[in-house]
Amino acid sequence: MQFGIFTVGDVTTDPTNGTTPSEHERIKAMVRIALKAEEVGLDVFATGEHHNPPFVPSSPTTMLGYVAAQTKKIVLSTSTTLITTNDPVKIAEDFAMLQHLADGRVDLMLGRGNTGPVYPWFGQDIRQGIPLTLEHYSLLRRLWREDVVDWEGKFRTPLQGFTSTPRPLDGVPPFVWHGSIRSPEIAELAAYFGDGFFANNIFWPKEHYQQLIGFYRQRYEHYGHGKADQAIVGLGGQAFIRPKSQDAWNEFRPYFDNAPVYGHGPTMEDFTDQTPLTVGSPQEVIDKTLTFRESFGDYQRQLFLMDHAGLPLKTVLEQLDLLGEQVVPVLRKELEAMRPKHVPDAPTHESLKAAREAEAAKAAETAETAETPEHTETLV
Repeated sequence: MQFGIFTVGDVTTDPTNGTTPSEHERIKAMVRIALKAEEVGLDVFATGEHHNPPFVPSSPTTMLGYVAAQTKKIVLSTSTTLITTNDPVKIAEDFAMLQHLADGRVDLMLGRGNTGPVYPWFGQDIRQGIPLTLEHYSLLRRLWREDVVDWEGKFRTPLQGFTSTPRPLDGVPPFVWHGSIRSPEIAELAAYFGDGFFANNIFWPKEHYQQLIGFYRQRYEHYGHGKADQAIVGLGGQAFIRPKSQDAWNEFRPYFDNAPVYGHGPTMEDFTDQTPLTVGSPQEVIDKTLTFRESFGDYQRQLFLMDHAGLPLKTVLEQLDLLGEQVVPVLRKELEAMRPKHVPDAPTHESLKAAREAEAAKAAETAETAETPEHTETLV
């Protein structure tokens, strides 16, 4: 089980004092948050991709490469890489380069994003979102797995004898999670290829995500990748933590009430009751997060959104201390004790490399066995 944080990189005014960080300050704060995540023992740091104000992470691999140089253990990921408006050739090359720089500590989450205007900015049509996803991802997989690619599709110029460089580290492409909040087509895509499926799980009631995750699990088994409960699932979550529950509620309320996404909408009481948002003590975060397994089954990755809505950096770092020191250790122990032995861990570069080597050794052994009878007959 992997635990980590994800950021959307919003530049939001702090409603308690009216101050707004500059883009420079926000970018530097995101780096500090990533380093803190490793310091407190988290497994994953993931950044979103946006190309419009008030967001700053327009170049995730640039930021992750910078973080990679200052960390040793944490997995660097995205929370979302736009498969629709990015050129799959550029995705293939950027993330392979990041793999080498980070010694394999890289995976990514592909998605269509939630900002409609981004499509024409990059020469695409939002009405083609699903077809773009399917075609671009099909090409991306080939670019990572074939040394020379001949390809022709609908949405980009053909490729003839093309080699994406650098090649993936150790011949192992980065593991891919497919993120979606509403599209069964994306769950089907993830299941077809045996990839991971990530449900954002921060804005909607659990029943909505139960349908998507349940469908993904069924299709994962249908395509022969394993049993439904062995499918690779990731979940998002939100929390604001203080040692005392009432202090958490009092401190977070102005941020919630004015947040760009859900501010001036439902009350914080309603939102925490109907969605995974937890505002309270470490034990309350533990208790609610443990209910995710009851709703969605055993899963492999849990990411928390901790730095949004104008929260100052000092507060976010305090949140990460509480998350890493008091919440995650208990969740690790409890979830590991409940997980059946046949349910796999989250894929890593090392585990994927070992699986590839084992598969190659098995294929070589099979080939050698197949040749032996003929060879023996010739000797006789």
